Amino acid sequence: MASSGEEAVYSRQLYVLGGGAQHLAGAAVLVSGLRGTGAQVAAALVLAGTGRVVLHDRGTTCTADLTHQFLLGENDIGWNRAEASRRALSELNSRVVVTACTGDLSETFLASFQVVVLTESSLEEQLYIGDFCHAHGICFIVADTKGLAGQLFCDFGECFVIEDPAEGDPVCAVVQHISQGNPGVVTCMGAEDSRGHLFCDGDFVTFSGVEGMTELNGREPIPVRVLDEFRLEISDTSSFSPYRCGGLVSEVRLPEVHSYEPLCRALLKPKIQVVSPEELPRSRSLHAAFQALHAFHREQGRLPRPRAPADAERVLELARSLGGQQGPLDEDVVRAFASVSAGDLCPMAAVIGALAAQEVLKAITKKFPPLDQWLYFDALECLALEGAAQLTEEDCAPRGSRYDGQIAVFGDAFQERLGRQKYLVVGAGAIGCELLKNFAMMGLAAGPDGDLIVTDMDTIALSNLHRQLLYRWTDISKPKSVVAAAAVRRMNPSIRVTAHQNQVGPATEQLYRDNFFRRLDGVASALDTLEARTYLESRCHHCLTPLLDSGTEGPRGNVLIMVPPLTKPLGPAGAPRDGTFPLCTLRYFPHTIQHTLQWARDEFEGLFQLPAEHVKRFMEDLDFLEQLPAGRALEVLEQVRDSLQEWPRDWQDCVRWAYRHWQSRYHDAIVQLLHTFPPGHETSPGVPFWSGDRRCPHPLTFDPDNGTHLDYIMAAACLYAQAHKVPPCSDRAGVLTILRNVVLPPFTPQEGLQILLTEEQEDAQAPVDRGRLLQLTQDLAQRRQKLVGGEEAQVPLMEPIHFDKDNNAHVNFIVAASNLRAENYGIPPASWLTSKRIAGQIMPAIITTTAAVAGLACLEVYKLVWGGRDPSCYRHSNLCLSNCLLIRVQPLSPSTYWYGGREWSCWDQLEMQAVSADGQEMTVQEVLDWLQRTYGWTVTMLLCGHTVLYDKEEDEETRTRQRAQRLLENLKDAGEPRQRELKLCYVCEGEDAEAEDARPPLLCFLP
Repeated sequence: MASSGEEAVYSRQLYVLGGGAQHLAGAAVLVSGLRGTGAQVAAALVLAGTGRVVLHDRGTTCTADLTHQFLLGENDIGWNRAEASRRALSELNSRVVVTACTGDLSETFLASFQVVVLTESSLEEQLYIGDFCHAHGICFIVADTKGLAGQLFCDFGECFVIEDPAEGDPVCAVVQHISQGNPGVVTCMGAEDSRGHLFCDGDFVTFSGVEGMTELNGREPIPVRVLDEFRLEISDTSSFSPYRCGGLVSEVRLPEVHSYEPLCRALLKPKIQVVSPEELPRSRSLHAAFQALHAFHREQGRLPRPRAPADAERVLELARSLGGQQGPLDEDVVRAFASVSAGDLCPMAAVIGALAAQEVLKAITKKFPPLDQWLYFDALECLALEGAAQLTEEDCAPRGSRYDGQIAVFGDAFQERLGRQKYLVVGAGAIGCELLKNFAMMGLAAGPDGDLIVTDMDTIALSNLHRQLLYRWTDISKPKSVVAAAAVRRMNPSIRVTAHQNQVGPATEQLYRDNFFRRLDGVASALDTLEARTYLESRCHHCLTPLLDSGTEGPRGNVLIMVPPLTKPLGPAGAPRDGTFPLCTLRYFPHTIQHTLQWARDEFEGLFQLPAEHVKRFMEDLDFLEQLPAGRALEVLEQVRDSLQEWPRDWQDCVRWAYRHWQSRYHDAIVQLLHTFPPGHETSPGVPFWSGDRRCPHPLTFDPDNGTHLDYIMAAACLYAQAHKVPPCSDRAGVLTILRNVVLPPFTPQEGLQILLTEEQEDAQAPVDRGRLLQLTQDLAQRRQKLVGGEEAQVPLMEPIHFDKDNNAHVNFIVAASNLRAENYGIPPASWLTSKRIAGQIMPAIITTTAAVAGLACLEVYKLVWGGRDPSCYRHSNLCLSNCLLIRVQPLSPSTYWYGGREWSCWDQLEMQAVSADGQEMTVQEVLDWLQRTYGWTVTMLLCGHTVLYDKEEDEETRTRQRAQRLLENLKDAGEPRQRELKLCYVCEGEDAEAEDARPPLLCFLP
């Protein structure tokens, strides 16, 4: 397993790749061809921590390589591409051995690799190396991009074993009942959100903790058939003992064996992966087009000239001549492909390179099913845009520029337009880094009047380094936006990029005003919270600014595009589940590891954060208690009293405290619960109390030789020492010595102790003992006086510790506390990484997904720069790298509604220059007159936010005063800040009741 430092770097990747990730460090991969696609593959593998990456390329760096090869700079021109790339890649990850090779790919050399990736090879070389790899059990991948199209091919041999084929953690459910029958029926408990189980037909499961029908416990995995959302059908249980209570049913993922054809056979009878059968003819045409392109290159010694009709027709002839065509050839697709096949685009290389890198990771980790066997991807819809369709051979001829690869596709004038773009990138994390890298290669905002702003208020952390290629170890703790801006300037010195360290939200609206958004050509969102993404969408919607919204979760990602007024607004993002559980579940009846992890998080806060905060406030000012409800005040005072009574003098005291707390939580509390509700307790005659999702617990007995027990003591004692400013110790042997000398008094459960089982009971509990509250306040006030008074007084100081998911000491406590709690209740424990992911609410992220998503987003930027006015040219994208699926659909058209006798779009708004003849803002009466004169509407109410500017229902005196006031007078009275634009809402006479939320807003531009 990786060291703790490596876990911090690769934690999110490990969540996605599972146990197979441990194989990465010992793997050797060859990447042949170090132009755009190969560079993306190699960079992803180095960031992922692949043990040895060998770069192969015989060519030298030229100016045109700088269009798409982000590892190279102007100083590398004339150097071998592999050697120059090696220098850049070696800086990304010191743990990975990166070497360069410029010679021939001999069989002896190839035999040393686990995976071979070809990205710039001739078809003859592909066939030769493909046959060798297939014969020797070496996973073989071809990844290539030409202009606006790319291909990916995988051959993982005749017997490739996938050890873990699915995403996420295995499914688990609590058993409520199991019938005796053939077949038996398992009824599962619903979760907190009322969902049932998440099993699918054919899943294999095992059972544990079942009481009564114990024959199921520990059996070999058995398949299930789903009856409904709560019931599963299993094998014959008619001869088993009757089910009594308890139990978990858990998914078991069995290995899968896949077989692949070598390239020589797969070319002739291709298995092409498509999302729907309708896409197959297009992919087959691209399959023929790539082969024809190889034939053209053999014949002419070059690729087709950009936009040269004769060359495109020759490629089409060669495609027609290929034998074994499976279905009709789409000649328009082949012509379009050939006409720009000499081009090189960074976004295309990012998409295909990322997909190929994920296939390499599958080959090494044996996690997720590999591609079977071909995938074709194109963005040829870009060529149908107005302007792009009329380009000539002269427009796209080479200029000796770093952008020649892009000019070959879109022309020289388009490149100038790219340079003038004004864009905002919000977020410089995983996706943000990839977007900025692509923008630098594309030359976005690299010309006169160009402006690229990147803003991120975060700093670089250790765990960022495995997926954010703009950052290095020496950048840790530096501002992300500043480091990212400097990195892309090195990639392209012409780019005009400015770094901000601000959050884009309500608090910064005075900085990022409407005028700021309106002057932008587009906004690229690279945010990691739904709330922030929703806010940014609302700002772009209001200011009619195009928005590209990107997001990832593990191997899944999406890109949504909003083009005012052509496409439907993105709308608010769905609210995430808050992950909270009923208190009674956490306190007494946990039945999943999520419950015990949340309980452990609450323990962390209650032990190491809140007591320190309360003691600090108590010492500073007693008056804060008056602001609290009586019950809460009593709770705080008791916590302060306990903290002052248990103040540790040294490390030994901290260890003894941790031992007492262990005994209290994992033994005494459980003994008390079972004393109140014994295992045989019944809620009513014949109805057992401990049944369904109430798992009957058992107390633990402390064992100093038990690793989890000692892990808890070490973690708790260290945190307790830190909170009390006591020097800690990491000597486990010394801690064992301390523990063996501690004798705890036997625990005697209380009689008649009331345990509140529901939140309703807690809400209805007895009133606070005011006398006790008063006495405790007085006692502690006297003690406080003694502590803070006198020259020799020692004021106790505590340091609140806030949980940090990237602090291993914090995670260690959570893991040990949660797994001990799980042991109490017979819940399977969770690994360190799984516990960290759940407790830290970490969104899994990997470089391959982020690179692919950023590439897809940048393809949409091309269309925005062209100014495409047809919604059909744009694409929403959804990506799932675990199954190598890429779905692209056209955005929906904007919704419309009827108001005031005409049809309106959801983008429409009324705009008026609200300036009177005297140069001041208009009066309310002038606004009402403008609406009457322009649209014929008689307004009965006018509002700005919640402020009423005019209301026809008021008395005549009030209406007269309202109409005479200028717009800002009302808002000044309401305490609103000075604004240059006002968004007003109105209600008109005779308005349909259904029109309440369906009317165009009125935007007033003030002087």
